[in-house]
Amino acid sequence: MTVGKSGKQTLHAMFIGEYEHNLDEKNRISLPKAFRSAFGKRFVMTRGLDNCLFAYPRASWEKVAARLQELSFAQADTRGFNRFMLSGATEVEVDGAGRILIPEHQRSFAGLRKRVVFAGVSDRIEVWDAERWTSYKAKIEKDAERMAEKLGEIGAL
Repeated sequence: MTVGKSGKQTLHAMFIGEYEHNLDEKNRISLPKAFRSAFGKRFVMTRGLDNCLFAYPRASWEKVAARLQELSFAQADTRGFNRFMLSGATEVEVDGAGRILIPEHQRSFAGLRKRVVFAGVSDRIEVWDAERWTSYKAKIEKDAERMAEKLGEIGAL
């Protein structure tokens, strides 16, 4: 929750859940209904980490981009990560049927084939090839207790 210019509190969307959809023959896919209202008719999608795509509502994307711009361009890692995130980004439009077209360079990066999973992860959704998601999810489910313990040690949980 944040306080806007008018002094009123505004809620930011919290994305949760997993939804599986299929790419059609024209490489379009339905954006899950649970995410449509918060994403509106246009949003930003970019290369993400772990070979998935990150999708952000415009307001959230603007915050991510602003944080990236604040980093020093003198450092090679900063330049590389900015290039990775920003050059891989594209504005995606939702059609009247609630479908989006995922650009070829993003489908290729994420290895998207037919079955695709949309996973809500707080301020963004992640777009995964279904087989890759299943494999990744099995790995993190095995490590969940260890990760929780580590986060507890640093006071995050």
